[in-house]
Amino acid sequence: MDETDDPQSPIELFVILAAIAHAGIPADTIAPKFSGRFNKGVDYVGDLQQFTKEFKADLVVIREAVKLFDLPEGLKLSIHSGSDKFSIYPIMNAAIKEFNAGLHVKTAGTTWLEELIGLAEAEGQGLVIAKEIYARCLTEKDALMAPYRTVIDIDLAKLPSEGEVNTWSGSEFATALRHDLSNAAYNLHFRQLLHVGYKIAAQLEDRYLNALDNYENIVARNVTENLFERHIKRLFL
Repeated sequence: MDETDDPQSPIELFVILAAIAHAGIPADTIAPKFSGRFNKGVDYVGDLQQFTKEFKADLVVIREAVKLFDLPEGLKLSIHSGSDKFSIYPIMNAAIKEFNAGLHVKTAGTTWLEELIGLAEAEGQGLVIAKEIYARCLTEKDALMAPYRTVIDIDLAKLPSEGEVNTWSGSEFATALRHDLSNAAYNLHFRQLLHVGYKIAAQLEDRYLNALDNYENIVARNVTENLFERHIKRLFL
């Protein structure tokens, strides 16, 4: 539902949930589309007040639909492309507490980027692989971006060249990629392209997986800090 052109209204969500119940679908989560941009791996872009209104309305609809249609009590909102949307996490945190509601946030993409950050920071072969993945992302950018046109905003003119990136240290690569709005070196266009470039890592097969094993400590530290400090704590604590 999140990949439609327009957000669903609360009434439309209500009807969809009625249809789900009628069809006997054992739904655990439902992912409606909200106003604003939920671009891959970067912060939310949109009207925070409008998002608050829509998010709370959807929580009410789910609560009432569960009662009326005998849907699973644990049915919860799923926020697709929800990782790294730091500006709306306080809104979501307060709302799920107010309505005693569950929440599902997809974090696969942000975890893949933290793996890449860890490899870059490890220097050596880790940095070699990170730079190689970016170089291939540049070469194959049109194919990589095509399936995600509705959830990325990449200014190609603001992507660093392969030559420039090849001069970077591991720290410089990691700083450009890490989602830290307070750091002037952070490049959201660089981050979004690498976000949709995960299949390049998959094509490296054991070479990539072995690098994760070899640099497990630094990769694990980045992944853990990102998920717990930036996501779980902000959303639920």
